[in-house]
Amino acid sequence: MRKTLLAIAVASLGLSALPAFAQSAAPEASAEPASPHTLTANVGLFSSYRFRGIDQTYGQPALQGGFDYSHASGFYVGNWNSNVASGAGFPGGNLEMDFYGGWKQTFGDFGVDLGALLYYYPGSGKGPLVGKTGGETVTNKELYVAGSWKFVTLKYSYAIDDYFAAKGINASGAATGRSTAGTSYLDLSANYDLGDGWGVNAHVGQLYFKNVHNGDYTDWKVGVTKDLSGWVVGASYVGTNAKGSCSGVGVNPYCFAKSIDTDGNVSSSKHNAGKGIAVLSVSRTF
Repeated sequence: MRKTLLAIAVASLGLSALPAFAQSAAPEASAEPASPHTLTANVGLFSSYRFRGIDQTYGQPALQGGFDYSHASGFYVGNWNSNVASGAGFPGGNLEMDFYGGWKQTFGDFGVDLGALLYYYPGSGKGPLVGKTGGETVTNKELYVAGSWKFVTLKYSYAIDDYFAAKGINASGAATGRSTAGTSYLDLSANYDLGDGWGVNAHVGQLYFKNVHNGDYTDWKVGVTKDLSGWVVGASYVGTNAKGSCSGVGVNPYCFAKSIDTDGNVSSSKHNAGKGIAVLSVSRTF
């Protein structure tokens, strides 16, 4: 969504000013057709990593980046990575790697996007968070569909296996062993270009955490960005109503420890991972 009208106007003015005999000049060699392949890379530094409103780095900065390949037909694949805190649900792990692919296309002001995404946390294993039981590497597999109109996008994601390897918990906080496959997330977002490098963005999302008591929550975000010679500086506020109190009263799935290892040893330091926070960032796409 990122100035063609000015270019057209300038081009029209230039053509009208040419003398008549210029029309008989020999034509230039035709330009080569544009490649149907596009490869880009991105990198960013964020004061905190919030995934669906929930803190993934225990309030610490995150270095993020990845690669994207797309074809003119609409098909694409990509990889994105970030550091994470093991206490966010990835015992023994400190890296998130996302692999995704799909197809998207635009039709005038409208767009559609269909795809699949794998979240992978190398080095992670078993742990007590949200009823985890197995010793396998933590992963999450989702299918998604999105529709857009101009600067507004509505996206629905659906977990096809246990949501980040979690198992169900009941109202007493005890693990039930029930599957969390079928957990879903609905995301409504808007990104509006104000011109002169400025942009504003907003988002509201709803997580439906299957078989996890107090697992459902709403998150939201409002932010502003400024493009400085290709580097995009951003500031936003992220908040949620997730149950993250660490008072020990009731079931609070989003009270996260700072760290947890594969033997289930949990650090004494904990915090509300859904608490509202301002996030600063600087990023670039190459």
